Amino acid sequence: MRFGLFVALIAALMAVTPLGIDSMLPALPHIGQSLGVTNENHQQWVIAIYVFGFGVAQIVYGPLSDRFGRKKILVPSLTLFATLSVVAGLSSSFPMLLAARLFQGIAGASGRVLTISIVRDCYSGRQMARVMSTAFMVFLMVPILAPSLGQGILLVGSWRLIFFFLAAFALLVATVLGLVMHETLHPEYRRRLSPRVIGQGISRTLTERNALGYTIAITLIFGALMGFINSIQQIFQDIFHAPNKFPLVFAGVGLSMAVAAFVNSRIVERLGTRKVSHAALLGMIAMAAIHAIIVATGHETILSFAVLQFATMFCFGLLGSNFGSMAMENVGEIAGTASSVQGFISTCGGALLGLVVGQSFNGTVLPLALGYLVLGSAALAVVFVTERGKLFRAHHSTPIEVHFD
Repeated sequence: MRFGLFVALIAALMAVTPLGIDSMLPALPHIGQSLGVTNENHQQWVIAIYVFGFGVAQIVYGPLSDRFGRKKILVPSLTLFATLSVVAGLSSSFPMLLAARLFQGIAGASGRVLTISIVRDCYSGRQMARVMSTAFMVFLMVPILAPSLGQGILLVGSWRLIFFFLAAFALLVATVLGLVMHETLHPEYRRRLSPRVIGQGISRTLTERNALGYTIAITLIFGALMGFINSIQQIFQDIFHAPNKFPLVFAGVGLSMAVAAFVNSRIVERLGTRKVSHAALLGMIAMAAIHAIIVATGHETILSFAVLQFATMFCFGLLGSNFGSMAMENVGEIAGTASSVQGFISTCGGALLGLVVGQSFNGTVLPLALGYLVLGSAALAVVFVTERGKLFRAHHSTPIEVHFD
Protein backbone atom coordinates (compact mmCIF):
# COMPACT_ATOMS: atom_id res chain seq x y z
CA MET A 1 0.00 0.00 0.00
CA ARG A 2 1.37 3.40 -0.98
CA PHE A 3 2.03 5.88 1.81
CA GLY A 4 -0.52 8.41 0.54
CA LEU A 5 -3.29 5.82 0.28
CA PHE A 6 -2.40 4.46 3.73
CA VAL A 7 -2.63 7.91 5.32
CA ALA A 8 -5.88 8.71 3.48
CA LEU A 9 -7.51 5.49 4.72
CA ILE A 10 -6.33 6.09 8.28
CA ALA A 11 -7.70 9.63 8.12
CA ALA A 12 -11.06 8.39 6.80
CA LEU A 13 -11.32 5.87 9.64
CA MET A 14 -10.46 8.56 12.16
CA ALA A 15 -13.04 10.92 10.61
CA VAL A 16 -16.00 8.67 11.43
CA THR A 17 -16.11 9.73 15.08
CA PRO A 18 -15.62 13.51 14.70
CA LEU A 19 -18.32 13.45 12.02
CA GLY A 20 -20.58 11.68 14.50
CA ILE A 21 -19.96 14.45 17.04
CA ASP A 22 -19.38 17.73 15.22
CA SER A 23 -22.10 17.43 12.58
CA MET A 24 -24.59 17.19 15.48
CA LEU A 25 -23.72 20.54 17.02
CA PRO A 26 -25.90 22.82 14.86
CA ALA A 27 -28.76 20.34 15.18
CA LEU A 28 -28.92 20.20 18.99
CA PRO A 29 -31.64 22.90 19.35
CA HIS A 30 -33.65 21.25 16.54
CA ILE A 31 -33.34 17.83 18.19
CA GLY A 32 -34.39 19.26 21.55
CA GLN A 33 -37.41 21.00 20.06
CA SER A 34 -38.44 17.99 17.99
CA LEU A 35 -38.16 15.48 20.84
CA GLY A 36 -39.48 17.66 23.67
CA VAL A 37 -36.26 18.45 25.60
CA THR A 38 -37.09 21.36 27.92
CA ASN A 39 -33.72 21.85 29.69
CA GLU A 40 -31.19 23.29 27.24
CA ASN A 41 -28.20 21.76 29.05
CA HIS A 42 -29.73 18.28 28.58
CA GLN A 43 -29.14 18.58 24.84
CA GLN A 44 -25.44 18.06 25.62
CA TRP A 45 -26.25 14.39 26.32
CA VAL A 46 -26.58 13.78 22.57
CA ILE A 47 -22.82 14.35 22.46
CA ALA A 48 -21.86 13.02 25.89
CA ILE A 49 -23.67 9.66 25.67
CA TYR A 50 -22.01 8.94 22.33
CA VAL A 51 -18.57 9.68 23.81
CA PHE A 52 -19.28 7.47 26.85
CA GLY A 53 -20.20 4.52 24.62
CA PHE A 54 -17.21 5.26 22.45
CA GLY A 55 -14.92 5.24 25.48
CA VAL A 56 -16.24 2.15 27.28
CA ALA A 57 -16.14 -0.09 24.20
CA GLN A 58 -12.48 0.62 23.46
CA ILE A 59 -11.41 -1.79 26.20
CA VAL A 60 -12.90 -4.65 24.13
CA TYR A 61 -11.66 -3.91 20.62
CA GLY A 62 -7.95 -3.99 21.43
CA PRO A 63 -7.76 -7.58 22.74
CA LEU A 64 -10.08 -8.76 19.94
CA SER A 65 -7.89 -7.18 17.29
CA ASP A 66 -4.72 -8.55 18.89
CA ARG A 67 -6.22 -12.03 18.47
CA PHE A 68 -8.14 -11.89 15.17
CA GLY A 69 -6.48 -8.97 13.38
CA ARG A 70 -7.46 -5.38 12.67
CA LYS A 71 -9.43 -5.77 9.46
CA LYS A 72 -11.78 -8.50 10.67
CA ILE A 73 -12.94 -6.26 13.51
CA LEU A 74 -13.14 -2.95 11.65
CA VAL A 75 -15.41 -3.89 8.76
CA PRO A 76 -18.27 -5.41 10.85
CA SER A 77 -18.11 -2.62 13.45
CA LEU A 78 -18.32 0.10 10.80
CA THR A 79 -21.31 -1.68 9.27
CA LEU A 80 -22.96 -1.77 12.70
CA PHE A 81 -22.22 1.95 13.13
CA ALA A 82 -24.07 2.64 9.88
CA THR A 83 -27.07 0.58 11.01
CA LEU A 84 -27.28 2.38 14.35
CA SER A 85 -27.03 5.73 12.58
CA VAL A 86 -30.21 4.84 10.71
CA VAL A 87 -31.88 3.84 14.00
CA ALA A 88 -30.89 7.18 15.53
CA GLY A 89 -32.30 9.01 12.52
CA LEU A 90 -35.63 7.24 12.96
CA SER A 91 -35.89 7.87 16.72
CA SER A 92 -39.30 9.01 17.96
CA SER A 93 -38.23 10.02 21.49
CA PHE A 94 -35.22 11.50 23.24
CA PRO A 95 -34.48 8.34 25.29
CA MET A 96 -34.59 6.26 22.09
CA LEU A 97 -32.15 8.66 20.42
CA LEU A 98 -29.80 8.53 23.41
CA ALA A 99 -29.88 4.71 23.39
CA ALA A 100 -29.05 4.67 19.68
CA ARG A 101 -26.26 7.18 20.24
CA LEU A 102 -24.81 5.07 23.06
CA PHE A 103 -24.58 1.98 20.86
CA GLN A 104 -23.48 4.07 17.90
CA GLY A 105 -20.53 5.21 20.02
CA ILE A 106 -19.80 1.61 21.01
CA ALA A 107 -19.67 0.57 17.36
CA GLY A 108 -17.61 3.58 16.34
CA ALA A 109 -14.99 2.97 19.02
CA SER A 110 -13.23 0.42 16.83
CA GLY A 111 -12.01 3.21 14.57
CA ARG A 112 -10.16 5.02 17.34
CA VAL A 113 -8.47 1.92 18.75
CA LEU A 114 -7.62 0.12 15.56
CA THR A 115 -6.37 3.05 13.50
CA ILE A 116 -3.76 3.76 16.18
CA SER A 117 -2.98 0.04 16.34
CA ILE A 118 -2.60 -0.13 12.55
CA VAL A 119 -0.21 2.83 12.52
CA ARG A 120 1.76 1.32 15.42
CA ASP A 121 1.93 -1.99 13.52
CA CYS A 122 3.78 -0.15 10.78
CA TYR A 123 5.71 2.68 12.48
CA SER A 124 7.14 3.72 15.85
CA GLY A 125 8.60 6.73 17.62
CA ARG A 126 9.04 9.91 15.61
CA GLN A 127 8.01 8.18 12.39
CA MET A 128 4.73 7.17 14.01
CA ALA A 129 4.23 10.75 15.20
CA ARG A 130 4.83 11.99 11.65
CA VAL A 131 2.30 9.56 10.17
CA MET A 132 -0.26 10.38 12.85
CA SER A 133 0.28 14.11 12.31
CA THR A 134 -0.22 13.74 8.57
CA ALA A 135 -3.41 11.73 9.15
CA PHE A 136 -4.57 14.26 11.77
CA MET A 137 -3.98 17.07 9.28
CA VAL A 138 -6.37 15.36 6.86
CA PHE A 139 -8.99 14.27 9.36
CA LEU A 140 -8.98 17.58 11.23
CA MET A 141 -10.58 19.08 8.17
CA VAL A 142 -13.69 17.25 9.43
CA PRO A 143 -14.31 19.67 12.33
CA ILE A 144 -13.92 22.49 9.81
CA LEU A 145 -16.58 21.06 7.53
CA ALA A 146 -18.85 19.04 9.85
CA PRO A 147 -20.83 21.87 11.51
CA SER A 148 -21.29 23.56 8.13
CA LEU A 149 -22.30 20.20 6.71
CA GLY A 150 -24.84 19.74 9.50
CA GLN A 151 -26.07 23.31 9.02
CA GLY A 152 -26.39 22.72 5.26
CA ILE A 153 -28.39 19.55 5.78
CA LEU A 154 -30.71 21.44 8.13
CA LEU A 155 -31.36 24.00 5.39
CA VAL A 156 -32.78 21.32 3.09
CA GLY A 157 -34.31 18.88 5.55
CA SER A 158 -34.64 17.50 9.06
CA TRP A 159 -31.89 16.80 11.59
CA ARG A 160 -32.61 13.12 10.88
CA LEU A 161 -30.86 13.44 7.51
CA ILE A 162 -27.58 14.04 9.35
CA PHE A 163 -27.73 10.52 10.76
CA PHE A 164 -28.53 9.07 7.35
CA PHE A 165 -25.46 10.83 5.97
CA LEU A 166 -23.34 9.26 8.77
CA ALA A 167 -24.66 5.84 7.78
CA ALA A 168 -23.69 6.34 4.14
CA PHE A 169 -20.18 7.59 5.05
CA ALA A 170 -19.50 4.65 7.38
CA LEU A 171 -20.61 2.15 4.74
CA LEU A 172 -18.33 3.79 2.17
CA VAL A 173 -15.31 3.60 4.49
CA ALA A 174 -16.08 -0.04 5.36
CA THR A 175 -16.31 -0.94 1.66
CA VAL A 176 -13.01 0.73 0.75
CA LEU A 177 -11.30 -0.82 3.77
CA GLY A 178 -12.52 -4.28 2.82
CA LEU A 179 -11.29 -3.90 -0.76
CA VAL A 180 -7.86 -2.30 -0.48
CA MET A 181 -6.38 -2.87 2.97
CA HIS A 182 -4.31 -5.90 3.93
CA GLU A 183 -3.97 -7.15 7.49
CA THR A 184 -1.24 -5.22 9.36
CA LEU A 185 -0.97 -7.27 12.56
CA HIS A 186 2.32 -9.15 12.63
CA PRO A 187 1.70 -12.92 12.95
CA GLU A 188 4.17 -13.16 15.82
CA TYR A 189 2.21 -10.49 17.72
CA ARG A 190 -1.09 -12.37 17.72
CA ARG A 191 -2.17 -13.01 21.28
CA ARG A 192 -4.46 -15.62 22.73
CA LEU A 193 -7.86 -14.37 23.83
CA SER A 194 -7.74 -15.45 27.48
CA PRO A 195 -8.25 -13.60 30.75
CA ARG A 196 -4.62 -14.15 31.73
CA VAL A 197 -3.17 -12.80 28.48
CA ILE A 198 -5.56 -9.84 28.42
CA GLY A 199 -4.79 -9.13 32.06
CA GLN A 200 -1.07 -9.18 31.34
CA GLY A 201 -1.54 -6.69 28.51
CA ILE A 202 -3.65 -4.37 30.66
CA SER A 203 -1.19 -4.65 33.55
CA ARG A 204 1.73 -3.86 31.25
CA THR A 205 -0.05 -0.78 29.91
CA LEU A 206 -0.95 0.49 33.38
CA THR A 207 2.50 -0.05 34.86
CA GLU A 208 4.72 1.22 32.03
CA ARG A 209 5.69 4.75 33.05
CA ASN A 210 5.28 6.55 29.72
CA ALA A 211 2.14 4.64 28.76
CA LEU A 212 0.35 5.50 32.01
CA GLY A 213 1.66 9.05 32.41
CA TYR A 214 0.86 10.25 28.93
CA THR A 215 -2.50 8.48 28.98
CA ILE A 216 -3.48 10.49 32.05
CA ALA A 217 -2.18 13.66 30.38
CA ILE A 218 -4.22 12.93 27.24
CA THR A 219 -7.29 12.36 29.45
CA LEU A 220 -6.96 15.79 31.03
CA ILE A 221 -6.40 17.56 27.71
CA PHE A 222 -9.30 15.69 26.10
CA GLY A 223 -11.50 16.75 29.01
CA ALA A 224 -10.76 20.39 28.16
CA LEU A 225 -11.60 19.75 24.49
CA MET A 226 -14.89 18.05 25.40
CA GLY A 227 -15.77 21.00 27.63
CA PHE A 228 -15.34 23.22 24.57
CA ILE A 229 -17.45 20.96 22.35
CA ASN A 230 -20.21 20.67 24.95
CA SER A 231 -20.37 24.43 25.52
CA ILE A 232 -19.68 25.99 22.13
CA GLN A 233 -23.21 25.96 20.72
CA GLN A 234 -24.68 27.56 23.86
CA ILE A 235 -21.88 30.14 23.97
CA PHE A 236 -22.77 31.42 20.53
CA GLN A 237 -26.52 31.10 21.13
CA ASP A 238 -26.79 32.62 24.61
CA ILE A 239 -23.72 34.85 25.06
CA PHE A 240 -22.85 36.23 21.65
CA HIS A 241 -26.37 35.87 20.19
CA ALA A 242 -24.77 34.87 16.89
CA PRO A 243 -25.61 31.22 16.17
CA ASN A 244 -25.05 31.83 12.47
CA LYS A 245 -21.37 32.61 13.16
CA PHE A 246 -20.84 29.37 15.09
CA PRO A 247 -19.94 27.19 12.04
CA LEU A 248 -17.45 29.81 10.83
CA VAL A 249 -15.60 30.09 14.16
CA PHE A 250 -15.73 26.34 14.66
CA ALA A 251 -14.22 25.92 11.19
CA GLY A 252 -11.44 28.32 12.17
CA VAL A 253 -10.75 26.27 15.28
CA GLY A 254 -10.54 23.11 13.20
CA LEU A 255 -8.29 24.84 10.67
CA SER A 256 -5.89 25.95 13.40
CA MET A 257 -5.63 22.33 14.59
CA ALA A 258 -5.05 21.13 11.04
CA VAL A 259 -2.29 23.70 10.53
CA ALA A 260 -0.71 22.59 13.81
CA ALA A 261 -0.82 18.96 12.69
CA PHE A 262 0.86 19.93 9.42
CA VAL A 263 3.56 21.89 11.26
CA ASN A 264 4.08 18.97 13.62
CA SER A 265 4.50 16.53 10.73
CA ARG A 266 7.29 18.76 9.35
CA ILE A 267 9.22 19.34 12.58
CA VAL A 268 8.63 16.38 14.88
CA GLU A 269 11.29 14.08 13.40
CA ARG A 270 13.89 16.86 13.74
CA LEU A 271 12.92 18.25 17.14
CA GLY A 272 11.34 15.22 18.78
CA THR A 273 7.93 14.61 20.29
CA ARG A 274 8.83 15.91 23.74
CA LYS A 275 10.19 19.29 22.75
CA VAL A 276 7.20 19.99 20.52
CA SER A 277 4.44 18.74 22.82
CA HIS A 278 5.84 20.10 26.09
CA ALA A 279 6.21 23.57 24.58
CA ALA A 280 2.67 23.32 23.17
CA LEU A 281 1.26 22.37 26.59
CA LEU A 282 2.86 25.43 28.16
CA GLY A 283 1.41 27.56 25.36
CA MET A 284 -2.06 26.12 25.93
CA ILE A 285 -1.91 26.94 29.64
CA ALA A 286 -0.78 30.48 28.86
CA MET A 287 -3.67 31.02 26.42
CA ALA A 288 -6.15 29.72 29.00
CA ALA A 289 -4.81 32.08 31.67
CA ILE A 290 -5.09 35.06 29.32
CA HIS A 291 -8.62 34.05 28.38
CA ALA A 292 -9.72 33.69 32.00
CA ILE A 293 -8.38 37.17 32.80
CA ILE A 294 -10.17 38.72 29.81
CA VAL A 295 -13.48 37.10 30.76
CA ALA A 296 -13.16 37.91 34.47
CA THR A 297 -12.48 41.60 33.71
CA GLY A 298 -15.49 41.87 31.40
CA HIS A 299 -13.58 42.42 28.14
CA GLU A 300 -14.70 39.27 26.31
CA THR A 301 -15.91 39.74 22.73
CA ILE A 302 -16.61 37.30 19.92
CA LEU A 303 -13.29 38.37 18.36
CA SER A 304 -11.24 37.76 21.52
CA PHE A 305 -12.99 34.42 21.98
CA ALA A 306 -12.22 33.33 18.42
CA VAL A 307 -8.56 34.44 18.48
CA LEU A 308 -7.83 32.77 21.82
CA GLN A 309 -9.60 29.57 20.79
CA PHE A 310 -7.62 29.47 17.55
CA ALA A 311 -4.38 29.81 19.52
CA THR A 312 -5.44 27.26 22.13
CA MET A 313 -6.46 24.70 19.53
CA PHE A 314 -3.21 25.24 17.63
CA CYS A 315 -1.42 24.13 20.79
CA PHE A 316 -3.86 21.22 21.12
CA GLY A 317 -3.00 20.16 17.55
CA LEU A 318 0.66 19.86 18.58
CA LEU A 319 -0.25 17.80 21.65
CA GLY A 320 -2.61 15.02 20.60
CA SER A 321 -0.58 12.92 18.17
CA ASN A 322 2.67 13.39 20.09
CA PHE A 323 1.22 12.44 23.48
CA GLY A 324 -0.42 9.44 21.82
CA SER A 325 2.85 8.36 20.21
CA MET A 326 4.75 8.68 23.49
CA ALA A 327 2.08 6.67 25.30
CA MET A 328 2.63 3.86 22.76
CA GLU A 329 6.45 4.02 22.62
CA ASN A 330 7.23 1.02 24.81
CA VAL A 331 4.14 -1.15 24.31
CA GLY A 332 4.31 -1.90 20.57
CA GLU A 333 4.08 -5.68 21.03
CA ILE A 334 0.63 -5.25 22.64
CA ALA A 335 -0.45 -2.31 20.49
CA GLY A 336 -4.11 -3.34 20.26
CA THR A 337 -4.60 -3.93 23.98
CA ALA A 338 -2.54 -0.88 24.93
CA SER A 339 -4.45 1.37 22.54
CA SER A 340 -7.79 0.11 23.85
CA VAL A 341 -6.82 0.63 27.51
CA GLN A 342 -5.47 4.09 26.79
CA GLY A 343 -8.51 4.97 24.71
CA PHE A 344 -10.89 3.71 27.40
CA ILE A 345 -9.23 5.81 30.09
CA SER A 346 -8.75 8.96 28.03
CA THR A 347 -12.18 8.95 26.38
CA CYS A 348 -14.30 8.06 29.41
CA GLY A 349 -12.27 10.25 31.73
CA GLY A 350 -12.22 13.10 29.23
CA ALA A 351 -15.97 12.80 28.63
CA LEU A 352 -16.66 13.03 32.36
CA LEU A 353 -14.37 16.02 32.79
CA GLY A 354 -15.85 17.68 29.71
CA LEU A 355 -19.38 17.11 31.02
CA VAL A 356 -18.41 18.80 34.30
CA VAL A 357 -17.13 21.81 32.34
CA GLY A 358 -20.15 21.83 30.01
CA GLN A 359 -22.73 21.51 32.79
CA SER A 360 -21.02 24.40 34.59
CA PHE A 361 -22.15 26.74 31.81
CA ASN A 362 -23.61 29.78 33.55
CA GLY A 363 -24.12 32.28 30.77
CA THR A 364 -20.43 33.26 30.62
CA VAL A 365 -17.27 31.81 29.03
CA LEU A 366 -15.47 31.67 32.40
CA PRO A 367 -16.16 27.95 33.12
CA LEU A 368 -14.66 27.02 29.75
CA ALA A 369 -11.56 29.20 30.24
CA LEU A 370 -11.02 27.88 33.77
CA GLY A 371 -11.53 24.33 32.51
CA TYR A 372 -8.67 24.76 30.06
CA LEU A 373 -6.47 26.36 32.71
CA VAL A 374 -7.08 23.80 35.47
CA LEU A 375 -6.96 20.70 33.26
CA GLY A 376 -3.94 21.97 31.30
CA SER A 377 -2.04 22.68 34.52
CA ALA A 378 -2.90 19.23 35.86
CA ALA A 379 -1.64 17.67 32.61
CA LEU A 380 1.63 19.58 32.97
CA ALA A 381 2.06 18.26 36.50
CA VAL A 382 1.50 14.68 35.27
CA VAL A 383 3.99 15.11 32.42
CA PHE A 384 6.53 16.59 34.87
CA VAL A 385 6.25 13.52 37.10
CA THR A 386 6.31 11.11 34.14
CA GLU A 387 9.52 12.67 32.81
CA ARG A 388 11.09 12.70 36.29
CA GLY A 389 11.25 16.47 36.28
CA LYS A 390 13.06 16.76 32.95
CA LEU A 391 10.89 18.35 30.27
CA PHE A 392 11.98 18.69 26.63
CA ARG A 393 14.49 15.84 26.85
CA ALA A 394 15.34 13.91 23.68
CA HIS A 395 14.25 10.31 23.23
CA HIS A 396 15.01 7.97 20.36
CA SER A 397 13.27 4.74 19.40
CA THR A 398 13.95 2.18 16.71
CA PRO A 399 11.40 2.12 13.88
CA ILE A 400 9.70 -1.08 12.79
CA GLU A 401 9.88 -1.77 9.09
CA VAL A 402 6.80 -3.32 7.50
CA HIS A 403 6.45 -4.38 3.90
CA PHE A 404 3.04 -4.65 2.27
CA ASP A 405 2.37 -7.33 -0.31
